[in-house]
Amino acid sequence: MRFIGITGGVGAGKSELLHYIEREFSAKILLADELAHKLMQPGTECYAQIREAFPDAELYLETGSLHTGKLAAVIFSDAKKRDRLNGIVHPAVKQEILRLVEEERQNGVYSYFILEAALLIEDGYDQICDELWYICTSKEKRRSRLKESRGYSDEKIDAVFASQISEEKYRRYCKVVINNNGTLEESFHQIRNALKASSDREAKKLNYDCK
Repeated sequence: MRFIGITGGVGAGKSELLHYIEREFSAKILLADELAHKLMQPGTECYAQIREAFPDAELYLETGSLHTGKLAAVIFSDAKKRDRLNGIVHPAVKQEILRLVEEERQNGVYSYFILEAALLIEDGYDQICDELWYICTSKEKRRSRLKESRGYSDEKIDAVFASQISEEKYRRYCKVVINNNGTLEESFHQIRNALKASSDREAKKLNYDCK
């Protein structure tokens, strides 16, 4: 089973490509954001640590669950608190991912374990994944998608773009670059080639032009 990490900028169109992989290949798909949300629920060790680090009652609903909107407002306005939360959540997510990957390896059901996460490179997943993929989409196309699907303003989109790592860094760390600027079928063709090549650990990089 190959462990592949997939990343890319906000609005790159990763979801549609992940649905295709799940539908057409023997692949287990895991979204890091969904796993993090699950690990932050009451009753988990991660939640207990968050509760201790952020005791303010306003950050919690009557059920005890985190008020994600208020927590987001706090951590995005205070870098120290953001680092504190990340220091709790990110290690817990990585530990659980490693456990799930090993579990699936033992089960022997899937040919691929696909992890989608925004911070694969920043969090050092190149050290634990067999390979990283970068879904490359032009800023113009990403901007259009974010306006249409999320109603983001140009100012918010500019801030999001500025917070993400450079194109050069994505390319430096990722073995495969998928050009998602064209049609879905063109992207699917690239994915088929990349998955076929992934069975060879010494395969050359697949870098589809994404100008």
